[in-house]
Amino acid sequence: MAVTVLDEKTALVLIDLQKGIVALPVAHSAAEVVSRASRLAAAFRRAGKPVALVNVAGGAPGRTDRAAPALPRTSDWTELVAELAAEPSDLRVTKHAWGAFTGTDLHAKLKALGVTQIVLAGIATSIGVESTAREAFALGYNVTLAIDAMTDMSREAHDNSLERIFPRLGEACTSQQVIDLLQTAHG
Repeated sequence: MAVTVLDEKTALVLIDLQKGIVALPVAHSAAEVVSRASRLAAAFRRAGKPVALVNVAGGAPGRTDRAAPALPRTSDWTELVAELAAEPSDLRVTKHAWGAFTGTDLHAKLKALGVTQIVLAGIATSIGVESTAREAFALGYNVTLAIDAMTDMSREAHDNSLERIFPRLGEACTSQQVIDLLQTAHG
């Protein structure tokens, strides 16, 4: 479980680190996930690499056997957490489905920048992060998953993604491993 190289054109994609999501009960500390994601974002910015901040503002309209949970939505529910220190140069994407590529311009934005690899983190591992990883893989991106910068509402769902799904979609590592590779490549 170690990534040894990042493509020259690598972008960070952070999924749903917004006030309404980080307030939900999760399997691992949301504060630690946000802290690691924030350090990743700062490292990508220092290296001059793109940072995409994704939030969710609704769900896909299809029918399911299990109704979507009725989450209490405050007026700031979709706002990104302040710890991400969003900058004007960051790519901003609002999604209405689980994956960040479905129905958004994320792919077009990344391709315009020549991006060939994405590093993914966020909440929830088995929903937004996994869906985005599946889409990215299908679109031909090299996918790196910063597994200590993600969590889920369920430990079992989180572990399933890490153990069974992610090995088929990309390379897993820690956020510090990604930061170390960025520092090595860019002094």
